[in-house]
Amino acid sequence: MRRILVTGALGQIGVELVPALRKHYGADRVVASDLRAVTSRSFTAGGDYERLECMQPSQIFEVMRRRDIGVVYHLAALLSAVAEKRPQEAWTVNMGTAYNLLEAAREFRCQLFFPSSIAAFGPSTPRRRTPQVTIQRPTTIYGVTKLAGELLCDYYTRRFGVDVRGLRLPGLISSVAAPGGGTTDYAVEMFRAAASGDRYSCFLAPDTRLDMMYLPDAIRAMIDLIEADPTRLRHRNAYNVTAMSITPAELATESANNFRRSPWTITSIRCARRSPIPGPNRSTPAPRETIGAFHRASIWRP
Repeated sequence: MRRILVTGALGQIGVELVPALRKHYGADRVVASDLRAVTSRSFTAGGDYERLECMQPSQIFEVMRRRDIGVVYHLAALLSAVAEKRPQEAWTVNMGTAYNLLEAAREFRCQLFFPSSIAAFGPSTPRRRTPQVTIQRPTTIYGVTKLAGELLCDYYTRRFGVDVRGLRLPGLISSVAAPGGGTTDYAVEMFRAAASGDRYSCFLAPDTRLDMMYLPDAIRAMIDLIEADPTRLRHRNAYNVTAMSITPAELATESANNFRRSPWTITSIRCARRSPIPGPNRSTPAPRETIGAFHRASIWRP
């Protein structure tokens, strides 16, 4: 049976996805990879690891050929907050790696999971009951690369028959992974500050409402989508999936109520009047209607 490759495995999603895949399929079937040399033996003790530069097609092809890869979860990318600080690099990395993995999937006839994001929406997208196919005019470079990636994936499916599948993921909350540079990382940072009794300054306005999801639930959705019967998929790419919508002010209140032994209080958090990142100053659409497309395919039960 062909093996599974995870790129960007040392990032926020990868550090939880890789163990979940190894538990689900067996450690010998999952190959983790990242640009960095691995520093924790606990991460590689359960399976193989490759140091892989996804900007180098020759490296990707060599690993996929040698490891007999049949499924790729492509997670390597610059996330929203980091991307906005380095927009030229974000375009080069996010689009270049997506193209290279699509070419590899075409060459080796394997499945590819491409994670999109709610950042692919924009201020003109309907905010309530957002349709699966809707107006997308993102205002951040991260959102632009995700939207362009969605379109490129659709093209490779239509033109070359590549089996590409993906989700527009909301902000992900993890008890394991450290924040990785996303706009919604404030939630994890706030929890960590509350648990340690530290003060925290949030870079978003207190009433900025963004969609969130517990990372293990997102991982389950990713695996379910990859395993789904293709005949049940009306859309192959960019299904919306979400769990809740919260603001920094709401999260601060709940965190303070649940960390009563800590000296941290609601007054310990400061929120910016406006986000320094274009786009998140206003709430993103709550994609409740788009969950229906994933749900109607009998794949996902939130």
